[in-house]
This record gives sequence, structure tokens and C-alpha cells, in this order.
Amino acid sequence: MKKFIFTAVLTVFSVITFSAQQNDASISKLFQNYLSIKNALVSDNSDNASKAANEFIKSASMIDFKVLSEGNINVLKKDASQISDSRSIDSQREIFGHLSQNMISLTKNFKLADKSVFVQYCPMADSSWLSSEKEVKNPFYGSSMLSCGSVKSEIK
Repeated sequence: MKKFIFTAVLTVFSVITFSAQQNDASISKLFQNYLSIKNALVSDNSDNASKAANEFIKSASMIDFKVLSEGNINVLKKDASQISDSRSIDSQREIFGHLSQNMISLTKNFKLADKSVFVQYCPMADSSWLSSEKEVKNPFYGSSMLSCGSVKSEIK
């Protein structure tokens, strides 16, 4: 089921025509808010993950539909809303996996940051996430398995 949902979402992101403006500031802000969610999960802090998800939703709401389609923005906002509404760190981490797959799809069409962005992978969670640093800090297991995972690719 998880693979089917990912494939369906990836297909949605693949068929959308993106703006020629590949380095949009609103997308960079969205990425920064995504990193805040990741860092809160790394720190095992569900309250901060919820707050960061709210900021992510605000950033997503500021993106022009000419830059990213309304459907794609709604998919991102839905995942972030579920993280925001949940008080269970385990649930937040599971939803973060979906959000991460959608954010990884964005990297194919947008430059998210001025520096390299790293796609990292946790074999225990069978999920990937984005990071602005090469050092692995696992958001799916936090302090219990902080360095579990590997860098799968670097996006320059």
C-alpha cells in the first residue's frame, strides 16, 4: 500500500508542468521549513515538529500556483497538516516519510537551496529524506538510532 501511495503521488508530481523559474524563493522557504520538521524529529520533539509543520503549511500557502500546481501544494499541505495535528512522534515520523518523498520529487524540478542537498536513506524505516548536511541524522528514529542511514545522492 505504501509503495502504491508513493507511486501515485510521484506520478502527480511527474506530470505537472513546472514554471521555468527553477530557483524560486518560496520553494527555498518551503525547504527550510521542511528541514525544521526533520530537525524536530531528529531531536525527538513532537511539539516542535508540530510547530514546524504549521510553518511549512504557511510557506506552502504562499507559493504561487504558477510555480507549483495547486494539487501539488495541497498534497504537501495535507502531509504537513497531519504532522501538525498529531501528538505522537511515531505517527509524525511515518507521515514525514510521505512528505519527504514529495519533497524529493520537487528536487527534480527546483533548486531547493544554494548549497548541496543530500538525499539520505534509513534501511530500518525503508524511507528517504532530504538534508542540508552530509552527516546522517535520522529523523525516523531520532536519538535511538541517530546515525542509522546513508547518503544516497547529492543534489547540487
